[in-house]
Amino acid sequence: MTHDHYPDSYIRGILNTVKTIAMVGISPKDNRPSYFAFKYLQERGYHMIPVNPGQAGTEILGQKVYAKLSDIPEPIDMVDIFRASQFVPPVVAEALTLKPKPQVIWMQLTVCNDEAAALAEQAGMKVVMNRCPKIEYGRLSSEISWIGVNSRTLSSKRAQTLGKGVQRMSISPSPHSAVKKD
Repeated sequence: MTHDHYPDSYIRGILNTVKTIAMVGISPKDNRPSYFAFKYLQERGYHMIPVNPGQAGTEILGQKVYAKLSDIPEPIDMVDIFRASQFVPPVVAEALTLKPKPQVIWMQLTVCNDEAAALAEQAGMKVVMNRCPKIEYGRLSSEISWIGVNSRTLSSKRAQTLGKGVQRMSISPSPHSAVKKD
């Protein structure tokens, strides 16, 4: 697979399927992007597991922090990597040893490693590089454009009914979607 572009259906399929996400490289500092992404995904109903060897045994956002993936005592659906690109191969190698293997390896914005991506894909895992699941969730659920970020899409149609707030929007394709974004 080429990792320069991902169809919306590919990203949506991942975000609709995974339930448990281990975030490798999360910071306990509430002003860091990893902390904000973790909190956002947790608030959207994902079971988030923090992985940071320097914080192991503590808690971040009410979740026990683990030193490494293999310390997590439950199955993981997705590994979200918030580490520099050169540190990705060992994370993927460890993920490949887990039983069961995670379904997805997701590398955050600016994080790309073709070697690690190829290993994961050879093992049957889906891979996303240089993307943020928080941003993709917000984009696909229309939260980003509803909040006021320019989506470059003009429409006379009213946005979905929000229910109990923005955080309750869905990433499922809208039955009213007329524009194909893949």
